[in-house]
Amino acid sequence: MKTAIITGVTGQDGSYLAELLLKKGYKVYGMIRRASTSNTSRIDHLTDNPNFIIRKGDVTDRSSIEHILLEAEPCEFYNLAAQSFVPESWTNPVYTSEVTGIGVLKCLEAVRYYQEHTGRKIKFYQAGSSEQFGKALEVPQNENTPFYPRSPYGVAKVFGYHMTRNYRESYNMYALTGILFNHESPRRGLEFVTRKITHTLARIANGEETILELGNLEARRDWGYAKDYVKAMWMMLQQEEPKDYVIATGETHSVREFVEKAAEYAGLGKIKWKGKGTNEKGYDENNKLIVKINKKYYRPAEVDLLLGDPSRAKKELGWKPKTSFDELVKIMVKADMELIKLKK
Repeated sequence: MKTAIITGVTGQDGSYLAELLLKKGYKVYGMIRRASTSNTSRIDHLTDNPNFIIRKGDVTDRSSIEHILLEAEPCEFYNLAAQSFVPESWTNPVYTSEVTGIGVLKCLEAVRYYQEHTGRKIKFYQAGSSEQFGKALEVPQNENTPFYPRSPYGVAKVFGYHMTRNYRESYNMYALTGILFNHESPRRGLEFVTRKITHTLARIANGEETILELGNLEARRDWGYAKDYVKAMWMMLQQEEPKDYVIATGETHSVREFVEKAAEYAGLGKIKWKGKGTNEKGYDENNKLIVKINKKYYRPAEVDLLLGDPSRAKKELGWKPKTSFDELVKIMVKADMELIKLKK
């Protein structure tokens, strides 16, 4: 039986990856931080599986990682832990850097030390991000595109990328980074723009008096489905040689398009836009105000366009996204509509 460790197992990607590995017959150790309140809602349905084991640990504490390594004796290590909300990285840049950046180094050091002292090899996956490209120097972005991060989060991810590459080249470790472009699902946190859109519009469709407040409607992203993307993570670690891969759909859509598509699936009809810039507002088919712009949601340094080129992953891994943009929005709206109805 193969064994894997997943840090960040309580997050969107961690929960989907745990499901995938368990279905493939793995024993999965999920590392979670000790907290006064439970944050395990995404993985509670897995806790009855005897091959799913939760252990307390923190990527900022190397000793806790080493304890889990010694117990689990894994063949694969997926580091998905991060402070992953970009706006929060401006509020707490030091914390973001410690977790999202230095945390990677501590994982790598723990794995290196374990391998040297036990003789057992581990394949290490680092969760990269399209935010590493930031103010993209070319379109689309591939594995050779220079990085130009525009947030403390993006900078921390670039640090993690380079550390992973350096450990691969310096210590002959099987270590790689998956540079994943935006990937969403009903398990996305409510603070992220896509989930904020689908959840708020579902509330409006169910009669709640609320308005969707957004920042830059013209920001464009390459959005995929998280379930498709965690499969790519696993596929990367099944290759003979470690390589970094861009995982993306190769399509780009604006925040405005996402809002318009979600409104239609929520039964609010075609949005009518009035005004310009920060005074722009969106109205439903009954001329009710449902969307407005709030300056506080603009980033200090905006990332206007991210578009990935997944050609290497398609050619070498045989991976391709199965879920279209329309299908993704529909899945998320449907899930939030059902969630809102359950709460009533």
